[in-house]
Amino acid sequence: MKPSVPDFGALLRSAERSACHLEMRDSYMDDPVFADWRAGLPVERPEAYDLPEEYTAWAALVRETVGRGVVMRRARIVSEPVTAYIRWEHAITERHNVALGEQVRWLPRSKASDLALPGNDLWLVDERLVLFHWFTGDGEWAGHETTEDPAVVKMVTGAFEAVWERAVPHAHYTI
Repeated sequence: MKPSVPDFGALLRSAERSACHLEMRDSYMDDPVFADWRAGLPVERPEAYDLPEEYTAWAALVRETVGRGVVMRRARIVSEPVTAYIRWEHAITERHNVALGEQVRWLPRSKASDLALPGNDLWLVDERLVLFHWFTGDGEWAGHETTEDPAVVKMVTGAFEAVWERAVPHAHYTI
C-alpha cells in the first residue's frame, strides 16, 4: 500500500501567522520537472516551459496563504558540493518559491554540525503543529505524522530558528 500524502491545502489554510518548511535531504522522489531539467529543458523560465498542474496548484495555494498575511519560510540544509537535485531546486526556487512570496534560505550542511535538528523534514505551522515527512533512502515518499505535543513543537521551533538564523538567503546563495 502506498503511503498517503498529507493534505497541504488544509495544512496551509490552517496557518494564521506562519508556515515554515525544513528540508534536510539532498534528493527526493523523482519529479517530471526535474527529469525535464536534466534533459536540458528551460524549466526555470516561465515563458519557455509550462509547469504540470500540481505545480500550478501549489503556486495558487502559496499565493493564497501569503495573501492572507501568513509568512512562509523554507530552509534547506544541503551537502556541498550539491547534488543534481539540489542544483535543480536552486534553479527553480526564484520562480517556484520566491516569486510566490516564500522566503527561502540555504544552509550548507558543514555549517549545521553543532545544531540540534529533528530527524525528519517537516512543516511547522504557527508554532503549534508539526507535520513530519518520512522518505525512503531513495527519496520516495514513505509517510507522515502530525503532532501538537508542546515539547516537540518547542524543539522543532528552536531548530528551525537556529537554521534560519545561520542560513544564506536564496538571492545570495550560489552553487
